[in-house]
Amino acid sequence: MLGQTVFFRNRPRLISAAAVAGPKECAGVLGTYVDLALSDDMFGEKTFERAERKMLLYAADRCMKKAGIPPQRIDVFLSGDLLNQIISASFTAREIGIPFLGIYSACSTMSEGYLLGAALADGGYVKYALAATGSHFASAERQYRFPLEQGTTRPPQSQWTVTGAGAAIISCEGRGPCITSATVGKVVDFGVSDVNNMGAAMAPAAADTILAHLRDTGRDPSYYDLIVTGDLGALGSRIVKDLAWEKGVDISANHVDCGEIVYKVIEDEFQGGSGAGCSAAVMNSYIYDKLTGGSGIRRVLFAATGALLSTVSSGQGETIPCVSHAVAIENGEA
Repeated sequence: MLGQTVFFRNRPRLISAAAVAGPKECAGVLGTYVDLALSDDMFGEKTFERAERKMLLYAADRCMKKAGIPPQRIDVFLSGDLLNQIISASFTAREIGIPFLGIYSACSTMSEGYLLGAALADGGYVKYALAATGSHFASAERQYRFPLEQGTTRPPQSQWTVTGAGAAIISCEGRGPCITSATVGKVVDFGVSDVNNMGAAMAPAAADTILAHLRDTGRDPSYYDLIVTGDLGALGSRIVKDLAWEKGVDISANHVDCGEIVYKVIEDEFQGGSGAGCSAAVMNSYIYDKLTGGSGIRRVLFAATGALLSTVSSGQGETIPCVSHAVAIENGEA
């Protein structure tokens, strides 16, 4: 480990990826790439929480089927979500019967899952690791903000929690994009306390981790075809580019944010998407396809970002601490 960055000698690969997303999400570009585009965000269930769990289970199961690897051969399931006691992940683990490590870093759970899965595979501790996460707009809204029935007006700085889930299998055997290194982020807090302004709260953590990664690796931003943040939205994307620029690093030419591209660009979406399912769905469908489909995208730095708040901390007037973990992914044929 150099600084905050782990370098993987055996180049573990993303040998399979799968994603599912709701109808609002699939109205945009994502609908062409996900494995399942839902026509009903209830997914045939009676509650939003059950729908969220079903999406996560679908993504995990679909990912294993695409790889041709049954659950019995998966060594560890790395997963978390936004609900109390990560119940979507825990209940999914109950269904699939794979040894389970529950993880949590809010909306950056997907990059944390990639990082931990790569570390376990690279060290020879596991042969196959399954990393997954997801979120649902309705379950997140009533946990973090207000009951949907209240009809609260959304402020212009707000984002829309993505209804979706994504999963990937990580292994040193097989074919697929390689995880070559990963940077463990620090908790960063710039004093933002507005629970509707996730982009402004999380952007400093994303900038801190991206800069740490570039410093540790000695790379210029141009080394990567894409520097992908997870869920900063339009406002947060502008802030992260400004913060990097202030440190003498220009990422504007190749930066893209999952929260900016997940929805159709219309006024009702405000700043775009967020939530654990945002980067999970986009990375495990759209970006994965670009890495493996001959698009010319060969090197991606994926830096999802999570806001580590709770209703308790917000109710007590605390500001929002955030974290970002960055994973370098390179085309497996490179």
